Amino acid sequence: MTDALYLLGAALLGFLAGGIANARIMRTKESLIFTTSRSCSICAAPAHPKEMLPFVGYFAVKGRCHKCKAVIPWQYPATELAFAALFAVFAARALGMWGLVTPDFVASNALWVLFVRDALVACALVLIFIFDYRAFIIPDRITIPAMIIAIICNVALGLPVVSILLGGFLLGGFFAVQFLMSQGRWVGGGDIRMGMLMGFLLGPWLGVEALLLSYVAGAAVGVGLLLTKKRDMDSHVPFGTFMAIGTVVTLLWGQQLLDWYLGFFG
Repeated sequence: MTDALYLLGAALLGFLAGGIANARIMRTKESLIFTTSRSCSICAAPAHPKEMLPFVGYFAVKGRCHKCKAVIPWQYPATELAFAALFAVFAARALGMWGLVTPDFVASNALWVLFVRDALVACALVLIFIFDYRAFIIPDRITIPAMIIAIICNVALGLPVVSILLGGFLLGGFFAVQFLMSQGRWVGGGDIRMGMLMGFLLGPWLGVEALLLSYVAGAAVGVGLLLTKKRDMDSHVPFGTFMAIGTVVTLLWGQQLLDWYLGFFG
């Protein structure tokens, strides 16, 4: 019963964090910008008090602006639901539930630090997913604070500093080389910072695994879009979205996947 209450509390905290994120970000068709309040992207009317309720507020106003009746983007409740789900899953891992395994270097009395690290970084990853998917950018104001959080928490958890720095500079350097070779045509500066975040968070081995998972997911989706003729060969693919997904998967199941891979090949 106690564990269930912890999960419920984590989910509610996630809904609250998602609501705050939605209140700070304005989504438009063309771009995404930080704003000081949540308002309609059509008539700029401030959000109705009902709409400010996390998740349920969207349905309370029937998904429409109370003033101009414009459709409110579905990404608002989806973002809040993603925050809540990730917070609950990372809480379950810290509690040893659902078969989720904590990293070997994390002591039993530091599980709360692990949850704080994962929850805060999850906030950044969801926002990176949204920004890159909608606007093809990975904002530094998200990745840089997330890097700092990852480094501080990993040091507190006992992950060797050498491993943290090696992971960050290895993955960041991977994208930096591509950036220099292509003069910014293949990848952007945001990809470099995203790679550093993945490395600082996961270390070198799991960081590389997350990167491989990102490429596999990106390739699979890209091929699917080509086959359905929704994209052509020259279309831009928001790779940051796949890096965010790969990072979350690796946080939760990365060590098990790595152990399976190493065992499979002997």
